[in-house]
Amino acid sequence: MMVRGVCCLCRARGGRRRSCRAGGFASVLAATPPPNPLPQGEGEKKHGAAGFTLIELMVVLAVIALLLSIVTPHYAGRVTRAEETVLQEDLNQMRDALDKHYADAGRYPDSLDELVAKRYLRSIPNDPITQSSTTWVAVPPADPQKGGVADVRSGAPGSGSNGKPYEQW
Repeated sequence: MMVRGVCCLCRARGGRRRSCRAGGFASVLAATPPPNPLPQGEGEKKHGAAGFTLIELMVVLAVIALLLSIVTPHYAGRVTRAEETVLQEDLNQMRDALDKHYADAGRYPDSLDELVAKRYLRSIPNDPITQSSTTWVAVPPADPQKGGVADVRSGAPGSGSNGKPYEQW
């Protein structure tokens, strides 16, 4: 007689052996199929067991939108300030090259290209606001006999963060 996978002989002896002469327990284990870890519908997922709910996705998107709304104005303001700093530096370099040309030649150059040709500048820089090197405005000297370009201004429309128009920088 078999009781819970132990044959009668092994139980009578008081032990629980893995194998016995009668082939009780070992044969029962071999004949018993392994327990099924999956529920009734094998391979089927339970509804809602995996993935994210709509509310969880909405909360994540709301947090991302909040962070972007905080970061974007700071980023845009810093880009504008960086462009204005580059504009100031470019104007200072070109004005310095104009002054050096005047000190060397006794007159201003006829155009900005002359500063590049005589190697006072490597190249005419791009206006960082307009992204073009052709928008610089050449200001002639008071005396036309002294050349064609005494000062340079930006041709960009609009005003800087200091309220001053770019044309007056």
